[in-house]
Amino acid sequence: MKTNVIELVGLTKRYGSFTAVDHLNLTIGKGEVFGLLGPNGAGKSTTILMLLGLTEPTEGSVEVCGIRSTSHPIEVKRKVGYLPEDVGFYDDLTGLENLIYMARLNSIPAQTAKEKALRLLERVGLQNETNKKTGKYSRGMRQRLGLAEVLVKSPEIIILDEPTSGIDPAGVREFMDLIRRLSKEEGITVLFSSHHLHQVQQVCDRVGLFVKGSLIAEGNIHQLSQKLFSGDFLTIKAKTAVEQPSLQADFQKLKGVHAVRLQDGTYFIECTEDVTAVIAETAVKSGAGLKYLQKTEYGLDDIYNRYFS
Repeated sequence: MKTNVIELVGLTKRYGSFTAVDHLNLTIGKGEVFGLLGPNGAGKSTTILMLLGLTEPTEGSVEVCGIRSTSHPIEVKRKVGYLPEDVGFYDDLTGLENLIYMARLNSIPAQTAKEKALRLLERVGLQNETNKKTGKYSRGMRQRLGLAEVLVKSPEIIILDEPTSGIDPAGVREFMDLIRRLSKEEGITVLFSSHHLHQVQQVCDRVGLFVKGSLIAEGNIHQLSQKLFSGDFLTIKAKTAVEQPSLQADFQKLKGVHAVRLQDGTYFIECTEDVTAVIAETAVKSGAGLKYLQKTEYGLDDIYNRYFS
């Protein structure tokens, strides 16, 4: 049974007559990577502030690792590492010096701080940039150093707010791979807030869609697509090895098949249920064979656009 490390119950934040977060209920398990998605002003940042104990909710409760953020914010901050979109460093200090300084602020002894800083620089791929001043770091290097800084205090939870903004594609891949490894190998829970749908789909176990302060949907990609597109026909594409004139009619007779269209040698089969196996069997028995069979898969981009259209 998975342990929940973040629990939000009826969480609400109002600023005068404006409701930034509206009765939010959400649980996130240990080692899970959860993506927060939504347009600007949806309530993501306000939710993060309440998680960290930096602002008090108007109603409801928030617990992080079993600790109430409102009554024990310092204890929560010991458990949580936060990486904002723009990370600040002392630019006249090296990457190593910045990390050691952060470790000392977290009451880590000097010798231990240096050893840990060196290990973390290697972990995030900056072992060759140890003695370079951070003022000369690229955007991607600064974000990786920021992640190392977050890891200095060995947090149980990491909150990432648009962490890949301005990083080149190769740097993004490396950063995302690192986040995934931290979650799976070390059991660190990651809360990932981003507008980049492909990145969220690539790394997150579940996602939550925010709009106007409310969580309108949450789940993994398959669950969300099943819920959202349940009323749509499932399209299966089939391309045979040889032409078989009667095959289109054979497909049409199958239970669950609504319509069949043949275009450029490929059959587009609209179904009310998943009949992939029966389609494959029919094609093979007819002597036409199969080159490929593909079922429609809805991605996060399709889900996001349908919800916010």
